[in-house]
Amino acid sequence: MQLEILTPEHKVYSGNVYGIQLPGVNGSFEVLENHAAMIAALGKGKMKVLVDKHNTEIYEISSGFVEVLRNKATVLIEDATALA
Repeated sequence: MQLEILTPEHKVYSGNVYGIQLPGVNGSFEVLENHAAMIAALGKGKMKVLVDKHNTEIYEISSGFVEVLRNKATVLIEDATALA
């Protein structure tokens, strides 16, 4: 699945991933390859980028939105901080 994570200032991430875990306003959820089309609001919390089945990148994010369409996820957020 293609993933792009964007803030108003810069591109946080762009590339192919196994999946992504996101902090929705009503609870966390996960998007994997071939997910149905959707748009969802995001709340403040941890976003996990599942690069592959063994590697994960974690970001602390503020509010935003995610759009999933045709095996591409676009995450639009106010800010993101990479966590170790």
